[in-house]
Amino acid sequence: MRIAEIFSEVSTEFRKVVVGQDEILRLMLVAYFSHGHILFEGVPGLAKTLMVKALAAIFSGDFKRVQFTPDMLPSDIIGTMVYSSSDGKFHLHRGPLFCKFLLADEVNRTPPKTQSALLEAMEERQVSIEGEVLTLPADFTVFATQNPIEYEGTYPLPEAQLDRFMMRVKVGYPDRESEREVLLRYHQGFDAQDIAAANLRSLDVSAQYPALMDEVKSVRAKDELFDYILDIVSRTRQRGGILLGASPRAGIHLLRGAKALAALAGRDYVVPDDIAALTPHVLNHRLILAPELEIEGRRADEVVAEILQSVPVPR
Repeated sequence: MRIAEIFSEVSTEFRKVVVGQDEILRLMLVAYFSHGHILFEGVPGLAKTLMVKALAAIFSGDFKRVQFTPDMLPSDIIGTMVYSSSDGKFHLHRGPLFCKFLLADEVNRTPPKTQSALLEAMEERQVSIEGEVLTLPADFTVFATQNPIEYEGTYPLPEAQLDRFMMRVKVGYPDRESEREVLLRYHQGFDAQDIAAANLRSLDVSAQYPALMDEVKSVRAKDELFDYILDIVSRTRQRGGILLGASPRAGIHLLRGAKALAALAGRDYVVPDDIAALTPHVLNHRLILAPELEIEGRRADEVVAEILQSVPVPR
């Protein structure tokens, strides 16, 4: 399959600038090839920005970065109509949202009103400005970040916003060998601010996007895998200690993601392992735990793992 070949080529280029994050790259590509968006959660300094910039450069995609702040307005993101004194007319000034790869940095630092400006764009890939509907690129993808440690001056993302993200991916510290490789590269002159110096080969994946999406859609899934997804999602609504379970959108994201993951592996069919591999990332941000579980120090990740273990795997 062409997507599997692209995955191999992208991985080679990606490793020129990012060390030890192969699984993160795989999840980024799953989101990209299934019309999804990713919320990265991790402390500063873990190369989250570098990963998105590198992928955009390899894919020849238009990249924009927005640093979210408490004083930011929706118009700062989507744009607004600006009056021109030269011709006496209002003209559209497009915001940074009009791109293919949007890095929404520290998205939880801006008020809910501004956060909500992303909702229509993420779900429908369009933006409404002064009653005019403007279409975004078919492969428009949001990679948002938030710091899980520092909560002062932040606005927790509402459930409606969280549900728009296909996955919440936790970015952790690299292992010792990977971190040593990072130090060695910087010692030899690598500069994360100058990606062009890495001579990344452009694969122009964006131009092939419609054909590649057709390839993902053609991936087959047997009936028992639909039941497997439904069993996992429904148990989040039935298990004690969960106030809010996963929505039907979670099941849709699991199916789409599993098909993309199969295509990346060079298969034209989904296997249970595809679904199981994505379940923690697709569900961990969609559950609201009861206070008694939170008092016990339980986390959504642990509950999702228990649910996944309890569901019989189809043969």
